[in-house]
Amino acid sequence: MLLTATLTLLALIIGFTFSMAVAEYDRRKTSEQKEADAIATEYVRVSLLRADDANKIRELLVKYLRQRILFYTSRDARQLRKVEAATTRLQADLWSAIQTAGVMKPDPLMALVISGMDDVFSSQASAQAAWSNRIPLEAWVLMGVIAICGNLLLGYIAQCNRIKAKRFFVLPLMVSIAFFLVADLDNPRHGVIRANPQNLMNLSRSL
Repeated sequence: MLLTATLTLLALIIGFTFSMAVAEYDRRKTSEQKEADAIATEYVRVSLLRADDANKIRELLVKYLRQRILFYTSRDARQLRKVEAATTRLQADLWSAIQTAGVMKPDPLMALVISGMDDVFSSQASAQAAWSNRIPLEAWVLMGVIAICGNLLLGYIAQCNRIKAKRFFVLPLMVSIAFFLVADLDNPRHGVIRANPQNLMNLSRSL
């Protein structure tokens, strides 16, 4: 009875953390798509400005897009810090260019361009938040403790009943596989299952 209850509780907690990991994976994919849509929309909207201003902002948007792709594909922490610094600088340059153009042409069309740039920055912030959100350490500790207790109970029952079954290794193996799958989904930058920036890459090729 204790073994059944322990394994049932372990299965419930693994299922709960798996659903959390899948939800965050979907959130990362959705935020990447929204970011690509925001950049593409702003790239079109800047055509409402003067030719010189539009060309300048478009060049900055292309550079910004490259940095965003590097953010999704980079695995090195040092390179990631450089990407984040470059992204911050490009955001400042983009806003400065929009601000300069807005002072020279304060009309409803300019407001539309400014709104599009705000969407670009907001989508980037949402993507950063999605990639930073992870399963709490407490949940991992709880799963580990319950998994250890379940395996100890299984071994204890087998010892008491003098059962020599080599198939008992299946339970810890299956639990380990489940842990690996949850951890892989929860680690978007270093895992096997990765949220590739397919929409941003397609946009980069189209631009």
